Amino acid sequence: MIWTAVLLASAGCYLLKLAGLSVPQRVLDHPGVRRTAALLPIALLAALVVVQTFAQGQRVVVDARVAGLAAGVVALLLRAPFLVVIAVAAGVAALVRALG
Repeated sequence: MIWTAVLLASAGCYLLKLAGLSVPQRVLDHPGVRRTAALLPIALLAALVVVQTFAQGQRVVVDARVAGLAAGVVALLLRAPFLVVIAVAAGVAALVRALG
């Protein structure tokens, strides 16, 4: 049963990719499509960050992850390198968990 689902999902992903490759160039050159394609990854990543930060199962929670995210945002605003941002966010989240 699981392998059937995996194979069906794989076939669906392949067909979706094939559909994307078969879109005519004039559609891809439309300014609205270009703008949407540029902003869609940002929106998806932001949604992923929010869900991973504030969700625990079916509930909304505020815990050490929020402090880590806030510290990461501050590090980003200070234009820190990516690895420093990750280290600061993880360190602050770990510190808050250790204290709380």
